[in-house]
Amino acid sequence: MHAYRSQTCADLNKAHVGQTVRLSGWVHRVRDHGGVLFIDLRDHYGMTQVLADSDSPVFSEVEKVRSEWCIRIDGVVKARDESLVNAKLPTGEIEVYIKDLEVLGAADELPLPVFGDQDYPEETRLKYRYLDLRRQSLHDNIMMRSNVVRSIRNRMWDSGFTEFQTPIITASSPEGARDFLVPSRLHPGKFYALPQAPQQFKQLIMVSGFDKYFQIAPCFRDEDPRADRSPTDFYQLDLEMSFVTQQDVFDAIQPVIGGIFEEFGKGRKVDTDWPQISYRDAALWYGTDKPDLRNPIKMQVVSDHFRDSGFAIFAKLLEQDGTEIRAIPAPKGGSRKFCDRMNKFAQEQGLPGMGYIFWREAEQPTYEQLGGREFGPPEVANHAHALAMKLDGQWKADKIPLEGGNWMEAAGPLAKNIGPERTEAIRQQLGLGVGDAAFFLGGKPKDFQAVAGRARTVIGDELKLTDTDRFAFAWIVDFPIYEKDEETGKIDFEHNPFSMPQGGMEALEGDPLKVLGYQYDLACNGYELVSGAIRNHKPEIMFKAFEIAGYGSDEVEKRFGGMVNAFKYGAPPHGGCAAGIDRIVMLLADEANIREVIMFPMNQRAEDLMMAAPSEPANEQLRELSLRVIEVDK
Repeated sequence: MHAYRSQTCADLNKAHVGQTVRLSGWVHRVRDHGGVLFIDLRDHYGMTQVLADSDSPVFSEVEKVRSEWCIRIDGVVKARDESLVNAKLPTGEIEVYIKDLEVLGAADELPLPVFGDQDYPEETRLKYRYLDLRRQSLHDNIMMRSNVVRSIRNRMWDSGFTEFQTPIITASSPEGARDFLVPSRLHPGKFYALPQAPQQFKQLIMVSGFDKYFQIAPCFRDEDPRADRSPTDFYQLDLEMSFVTQQDVFDAIQPVIGGIFEEFGKGRKVDTDWPQISYRDAALWYGTDKPDLRNPIKMQVVSDHFRDSGFAIFAKLLEQDGTEIRAIPAPKGGSRKFCDRMNKFAQEQGLPGMGYIFWREAEQPTYEQLGGREFGPPEVANHAHALAMKLDGQWKADKIPLEGGNWMEAAGPLAKNIGPERTEAIRQQLGLGVGDAAFFLGGKPKDFQAVAGRARTVIGDELKLTDTDRFAFAWIVDFPIYEKDEETGKIDFEHNPFSMPQGGMEALEGDPLKVLGYQYDLACNGYELVSGAIRNHKPEIMFKAFEIAGYGSDEVEKRFGGMVNAFKYGAPPHGGCAAGIDRIVMLLADEANIREVIMFPMNQRAEDLMMAAPSEPANEQLRELSLRVIEVDK
């Protein structure tokens, strides 16, 4: 028999009854049932119940065993009584009577338990990550991640892509984040960089004559942490293709990403129609360039309804250049309580508040309110959803007739300020009715659209409009290449400077703020999963693009000379993208924090509490690298 196990803790079933077996694993839980000790023995594969009664030759040894001790047991497989079968376990029909036991590794008192689902502070979980990883949910996440990566590799090979590895120690990358620098011992005073992405190398692979490249690439960026972003390193599916258009890239990556979500999505619906939405429309409709399309709410511009209106705040705001008023429809949100709650949300986001209108059922107006004219049921039906009270050019009441003789009215401070005609025009534009509401934000879009986007999310969640059992994808396209600094008037890059401008050199001769790039992102359920572009492979267009942003050709040559020089020797049109492995797995695992799908993540301060990194270098190391640490006042 093997020194440690004849089977794993997931293997045994009724077919093994009567056999002597050897198992090794961790003590998940110990239960004392009055002279009979039950142990749930756990390994990587599963769980088996083992037990010892007072007749066992090692009963006294079993009594000493505690949670998370690593042990080996020899025993005889026996069938459980039918009433005691555990249908939730593959091994639930049997149990093993212990005949021999060896403690392979005793455990001290645990800083956090493995059994159970208790919440523990993240700092404790990260310091003792090896214990945290023994917990079933986290163990399952890491296994899913491994299986996702394997599936991605298989799908990419099956699609005709070839896997290559690019350097880890390299020069600075044009990704826009901070580099992690690596000092050179052989070249004192000079530094390498860990790659933010294999961007330049994968483009050079295309210039080298290879056609369809991919790798599961480690990337390193010195960034501020977020729930959906690691502060130090992450992995991405990196790919590049020669002689392709933007649509070719979409067609190549959609079956891979869609297939992964179908394979690992636990039965949730995976949308197959991936709309292409312009960056500007995404900002307008959703307040973000990574919209969650499971939420059906689309914001709209309603500025004309407030221009020269009785609501002075919006009316004066619209007198300024570049301002507008946007409405967030809220189907089923038509109560003052909900509207007040959303107004408070806006204040918590740093805004003065959000204006709102909601529509509710109303009593039929009186004869006098109708200007001396009664609406009978047939006439009400004929005037359904019409502007009912506009009699002889004058409004006589604020109520609107509906089908079947019912009436509706608008409520809220905005409705009173702008009057019934404007209010009704807003309702018709937004397609709202009784029981619905709309919220309004105004100003320069860049100042409020992020809050509007978050408000849209909250409204969708609270009103249960968002379909949570679904993965909804959208390509965000037509990113602007340039933006203007409002204070200095300087033109600079708003997005990836290496994207091919739509229209090529001719586009760069016009207004820079109208230049769009062949750049694209893939959004899913409110997260950016993929980012990519058709590359600017022509040196003359690249130099012109940088010149517009104030970068001379000498600077371009200095920073990106390796890639620019390669483009002088017959570079093919090429493009590609990168998909975040961590975010993909985070979505599939239903986790809100990316650290739940990374085996050994950093904490919020970019510290590895388990390995005590970063740490101070020894003086000998600094001398060898010709470095000196300058103390910084804290």
